[in-house]
Amino acid sequence: MDFASPTFWVSLLQIIWIDLLLSGDNAVVIALACRSLPPNQRKWGILLGAGAAVGLRIIFALMVSYLLGIPFLKVVGGLLLLWIAVKLITDNEGEAHHVESSDSLWKAVRTIAIADAVMSLDNVVAIAAAARGHWELFVFGLLLTIPLIIFGSQLVLSLLTRFPALIWAGAALLGWIAGEMLVGDVVSLQYLQQFNPAFVVPDADSPIGIKTAAMPHYVASVIGALVVLAIGYVLRGRRSAEKAEHHA
Repeated sequence: MDFASPTFWVSLLQIIWIDLLLSGDNAVVIALACRSLPPNQRKWGILLGAGAAVGLRIIFALMVSYLLGIPFLKVVGGLLLLWIAVKLITDNEGEAHHVESSDSLWKAVRTIAIADAVMSLDNVVAIAAAARGHWELFVFGLLLTIPLIIFGSQLVLSLLTRFPALIWAGAALLGWIAGEMLVGDVVSLQYLQQFNPAFVVPDADSPIGIKTAAMPHYVASVIGALVVLAIGYVLRGRRSAEKAEHHA
């Protein structure tokens, strides 16, 4: 560990910045999944969810070079994240309190674990790239996510409780990430390159040496967010109509 090296300190600052940016995604997922839990179980949901997020990052850190090259991995992950985002919008808050406490808690943790499994891969890759081979920086980056996710989740949860409309913003964020993942898959990149070489740019960290260019990247992200909001709006409308008919 060379503390006198400028590269070391640049890498350290980059890792802290990456953690601040990427841990917010996990915090949003945890807060959305725990918002319907009884107040006395929310802290447990946050702690268990954060533990799952960090545990998955450690596992992915050991397998990251292999996982990055698996075709359709990000496509499947992106579609799964779209489903989770829509589900977090359409979940009825009132129904959660009628489910037994243990089931409700573990259902929330399961949702968190699935979403984190989808998102943690990119997070680990970003931290590994910033560490530049310094294992101690990589470990530091993983450990730093624990307090960021826990405190971030509590802050987001308090905001969601006070401003329920932010649930839609959180779900849209997950849709945005899902769109990014769909066009970031190995197979998607190869297709984009064949369709229009301008849709990809060189990337030394990619398993095939390219990544999505800015235009298709942001187009896919916006579409992902809009799809989540549209499907969530339609499903919520149907549910409200069904309830109105039931009570009529």
